Amino acid sequence: MNISPLGIAIIGTGRAGLIHAGNFARSVPGARLVALADPVVESLAQAQKSLNVELGFADYQSVLERSDVQAVVIATPTAFHREIAVAAARAGKHVLCEKPMAMNVAECDAIIAAAGNAGIVLQIGFMRRYSESFVQAKARIDAGEIGAVVQVKTLTHGPSYPRPWMFDLKKSNGPLAEVNSHDFDTVRWFAGSDLVEVYAIAGNYRTPEALKEFPDFYDQVLLTARMANGTQACISGAQGVQYAYDARCEILGTHGLITIGTLHGNETVVCTKEKSLHRPSIVSWTNLFRDAYLAEDIDFVDCIRTQRTPRAAGRDGRAAVAAVTAGNASIRERNVQTVQN
Repeated sequence: MNISPLGIAIIGTGRAGLIHAGNFARSVPGARLVALADPVVESLAQAQKSLNVELGFADYQSVLERSDVQAVVIATPTAFHREIAVAAARAGKHVLCEKPMAMNVAECDAIIAAAGNAGIVLQIGFMRRYSESFVQAKARIDAGEIGAVVQVKTLTHGPSYPRPWMFDLKKSNGPLAEVNSHDFDTVRWFAGSDLVEVYAIAGNYRTPEALKEFPDFYDQVLLTARMANGTQACISGAQGVQYAYDARCEILGTHGLITIGTLHGNETVVCTKEKSLHRPSIVSWTNLFRDAYLAEDIDFVDCIRTQRTPRAAGRDGRAAVAAVTAGNASIRERNVQTVQN
């Protein structure tokens, strides 16, 4: 039986949007890239040229009106996610929404309700659930190889400096959202439980230019948490570290330990006449998780075909946003905060 490929549109042509666009243009079976949308004319034109996509729109509504588009990937700044996702659901389009899902829990609830009413697939872009090393770790946890999970420590440190729009926490929710959303999801996934209490400390160590207008901006954060099932959690986030893209995780069980991640880009070691050793480091999340993004996009199409619930669904996106909100409140108020699950 011949099944027509699903028409996919990408809304937002920044770094994450281009990864998804490239996958759907070249590598996802049963799907084809139909159109791109972005109000930034230069970004849109460059993306159309690099991907050889004829249809490009400044207004995402134009994409939603097309009958040859069955699903959209939302890769815009977080502040626009709720508006676009709700509109897409009402138009009957399946949605893969990049993290963070939205700015607050109320916005997440609006997206989840719209998706439920429309009967569309809603997937959240937690691509670490598709990374081979993370998937293997989850399988070993579920097999009981380390006993009961009692502590999960995870970190994401990014080499690049935060973009100026991120300085305003009202628009970005800070590094806890932009950098550590994946860590919150990883902790929940491995612990098999929700975060219920968090305590966080933060500071601005690398971006003094933000201090005058945005004194509450932080580029480094450390958060500890208690899970509903008693598991302990610790999350570290940082921007502008320069040394590498650093994403690692440690899962401690009652009688074992699993570690994930390395700073090394590959196994090549260079020894020089100066008696020094050099190994390449991982320079970007786009390198580290390239295969995971592809697996995520392939699974999105399969979820639509089979009407299966995605590995990372609306509730998972909402839980991460709730933890971010509590973490930022803890930073502001310098106390323990309850997570709104």
